[in-house]
Amino acid sequence: MADPHGFLRVHREQPSERSIDTRLGDYHEFVEEPSDESVRKQASRCMDCGIPFCHQGCPLGNLIPEWNDLVYRGRLDEAVERLHTTNNFPEVTGRICPAPCEASCVLNIDNAPVSIKTVERHLASYAMEQGLRPVIATQQRGQRVAIVGSGPAGLAAAQQLCRQGYQVTVFEKDDRVGGLLRYGIPDFKLEKHIVDARIEQMRTEGVVFNTGVLIGRDISIEDFRHNFDAVILCGGARKPRELDIPGRQSSGIYPAMLYLEQQNRFNAGDRIDADQRIDAHGKNVIVIGGGDTGSDCVGTANRQGAKHVLQLEIMPRPPDHRSDQNPWPEWPMILRTSSSHREGCERQWSLMSKRFEHIDGQLTGLSVVDVAFANGVLIEREESTRILPADLVFLAMGFVGPDADDLLGQWGVSCAPNGNIITTREGSTNVSGVFAAGDMSRGQSLVVWAIADGRRVAAGVDVFLQKTSLAECSV
Repeated sequence: MADPHGFLRVHREQPSERSIDTRLGDYHEFVEEPSDESVRKQASRCMDCGIPFCHQGCPLGNLIPEWNDLVYRGRLDEAVERLHTTNNFPEVTGRICPAPCEASCVLNIDNAPVSIKTVERHLASYAMEQGLRPVIATQQRGQRVAIVGSGPAGLAAAQQLCRQGYQVTVFEKDDRVGGLLRYGIPDFKLEKHIVDARIEQMRTEGVVFNTGVLIGRDISIEDFRHNFDAVILCGGARKPRELDIPGRQSSGIYPAMLYLEQQNRFNAGDRIDADQRIDAHGKNVIVIGGGDTGSDCVGTANRQGAKHVLQLEIMPRPPDHRSDQNPWPEWPMILRTSSSHREGCERQWSLMSKRFEHIDGQLTGLSVVDVAFANGVLIEREESTRILPADLVFLAMGFVGPDADDLLGQWGVSCAPNGNIITTREGSTNVSGVFAAGDMSRGQSLVVWAIADGRRVAAGVDVFLQKTSLAECSV
């Protein structure tokens, strides 16, 4: 596979990034496309592993050593074919997935894994440049499938089922297709023409998209049951975790996703009324929450020209390197610095928010206290309370389940205490013919898991519909 000595000759390299001064002036992607030759060299580092542990990290089962070898040999068309065998949207995962495959790479024992994500992105870009050729089903089965939600899980399920010959209709409550890919991921990480190209391919393949449709309001559940042979619920898990402390109702405090969605809409040319515009220009911004969503808020605030951006996390600062209790090939629980952090951001850990300070309802600051964990118990450090100046605060503390309680109640599906839909391994719920995939059943997770879930549940729907068809024929 690839060059048996490549990992000894070639050092790991990541793609270059546009200069910070340049990229802060727009919302285009910050990564520069590497050359074919540089990617070929990076692919040559893939070892002929007896056991390719990168498969452990990737839930899609991507054929990573195979397409690395093909890239090294310059056989890009074949590499693209192998890439698409397991992954419907490598142009997405190659941009926004944190690459658990690299964490599990054997070369990561020495902290220099193969640049799998770089190779994947480059291959996906090559496929886009060549034009995404539609895959038309060889036979039409005649049965109809409805998919509720057009995020990565819903889109993956839709494409899989359409290619198997089912009539697939995707229903999206927003005005555009894409779910979190459209409105949750900033353009500087994923430009939306990438999403549009894939949607157009799916339309050509036969998938029907209906936007601006809220199930239970615009279309009744009874109509769904009557018009479709199976339904997959892929509405995501966007209910934000709240911060219920004094002063929460002050003006200037927003859920992170509201902020990110508005900026993406603004970039797309939507009109945002001035009194509704969330603008960080010249302001002190605090982002509460240290994950990817918080990092996206940091990058957006930087591009809007914030005066100062501070990101807070209640947990202790992660270590710079793996501990003995976190060995390879486990996911490394270490400090991660994103491109947004590098653009300008102060970060503080072990801080708990106590109160939003305000004057006449307008946010002026955030009262915080230092904390520590002792035997799993959170302890506030005495006399450490202080007030941090803040004109804007974004709450990016994660999500607590599907934001669709009424809809799930109308469907009659059983849910776990955390609000997630309970499903079998095949994705079926307690209601016959109703399935669920992605964050709605799994909980908030990575895009690669959403795509894997969509593919898995599509296979479950296929088995269900074939059994249904056979049962009808035997009557």
